[in-house]
Amino acid sequence: MKAAVLVFPGSNCDSDCFYVLNEVMGIPTQYIWHKDKNFPRVDLIILPGGFSYGDYIRAGVIAKALAPTMEALNRHIKEGRLVIGICNGFQILLEAGFLPGAMLRNRSLSFICKHIFLRTETTNSPFTRDCADQQILNLPIAHGEGNYFCDTDTLKLLQDGDRIAFRYSSEEGKLGDEFNPNGSVNHIAGILNEKRNVLGMMPHPERSSEAILSSEDGRKIWESLLG
Repeated sequence: MKAAVLVFPGSNCDSDCFYVLNEVMGIPTQYIWHKDKNFPRVDLIILPGGFSYGDYIRAGVIAKALAPTMEALNRHIKEGRLVIGICNGFQILLEAGFLPGAMLRNRSLSFICKHIFLRTETTNSPFTRDCADQQILNLPIAHGEGNYFCDTDTLKLLQDGDRIAFRYSSEEGKLGDEFNPNGSVNHIAGILNEKRNVLGMMPHPERSSEAILSSEDGRKIWESLLG
């Protein structure tokens, strides 16, 4: 497997993703700049967290509208190759229409930075196939606009298509409003596209892939990709 990290002005988790993929997991990784109109032939592209283009207007929308690299990303996805959007990367995928729904401000209207628990909702994806059924993962979040929203019809499509990858939960896997840090509809923390080659998620697996960071649960995603 070969990977690349797509860097926008304002990305701040690009080095974290590069380090984990390249150094921790041993996946040859390179950077792609937002102005690059042609991608190298890689299997996986990461859209990292941060504040692309300063998050002016709203998170992710300027990247969708102005980044020259978006056409190349579209080609990469249509060819069936893999993409993960993490935090701001998830927001970009939503704004660009690669995933359905939208991201709202946290219901508290405050920036949230803490470790949370996720329940794995499907193992039928390249990103979760190494997880056990409903496996609980301990990952950090760090966002101000992480309140995932979609309409009733879209939610039904996600549920019926087994496209909800992760939900916020308790450490025991219980769902409840008190375990939903940002107010996301149906406790959603991550979703898949219809072809199952694109994952968007708000929690940061790259910040929980080494024991020194108090959790290695993020490795489950990288190990799933390695098969």
